[in-house]
Amino acid sequence: MTIQSLAAYPLPTAEELPTGRVNWPFEPGRAALLVHDMQHYFVDFYGPDNPLINQVIDHIATLIRQARALGMPVVYTAQPAEQSQADRALLNDMWGPGLTRAPERQPIVPALAPEPQDTVLTKWRYSAFCRSPLAELMAQWGRDQLVICGIYGHIGVMQTAVDAFMRDIRPFLVADAIADFSREDHLLALSYVSRNAGRVITVAEVMAVASKRPLTRELLRAQVLARLPAEMQHEQPTEDDNLLDYGLDSLAVMGLVEEWRQQGLVVELAELSRIPTLAHWWGILSRQLNVSQDTAHQVNEDHVSEPECTP
Repeated sequence: MTIQSLAAYPLPTAEELPTGRVNWPFEPGRAALLVHDMQHYFVDFYGPDNPLINQVIDHIATLIRQARALGMPVVYTAQPAEQSQADRALLNDMWGPGLTRAPERQPIVPALAPEPQDTVLTKWRYSAFCRSPLAELMAQWGRDQLVICGIYGHIGVMQTAVDAFMRDIRPFLVADAIADFSREDHLLALSYVSRNAGRVITVAEVMAVASKRPLTRELLRAQVLARLPAEMQHEQPTEDDNLLDYGLDSLAVMGLVEEWRQQGLVVELAELSRIPTLAHWWGILSRQLNVSQDTAHQVNEDHVSEPECTP
């Protein structure tokens, strides 16, 4: 048997997510991101211009950019182009020769291409932990949360989540950043993980948690780099470089403005556009941060110096 052509279906919404047994907080400093099997061979079964897989790829790209911005390790799984009969073993019985008959389709799709600092693991079985150093790497990194996205939901994605749980690594399955054979299979994966092995979350939840971090000069740079086009992700603009020359567009800047507003920092798009450099933007933002800190400090001093009332 081989995989048949896969049709599009609507991704589950936040309102449709199953009620989980655990409510673990997602903590970027404890987490790694796993991009599961997003290779041409598997993606191509959805066909060209399939709205489902295109949306999932966009969502995964967002997660990757945010993970890199937050200093989270980004890990990819990819089956090798050449697999011996012994390596495939029972996979041959279930799925036939698979990727080995189309080695040219082995690479990860360009929109999600790994960067030099990322980790690419060879994938041998459904679980990303099988015959790989993933558990050991996470221990070295001091990470005990695994955010999982990719394909296919009810097969490798679900099995990896269960395997993580059995290794005392908390799996977070991103419901709108995975794709499956059908919507029924997709919902089955979400239900099983939420009931037995982990927590199901959305891309929006990942982004919302990340936006609560205090803004620093280093985080500003990371936020900007995360919003550069994929082909410019390896570039490192200096403090005074024009960010527009690196592909930062108005939509990306508006997203930054909204993120800062959620942290109480009010900046105007026109002011950012006037001098689109990291140095200028940090000057605008840091003045507001300093004012906020000075105000809080003064309030504390006033409170401390206030004389006690005695009867």
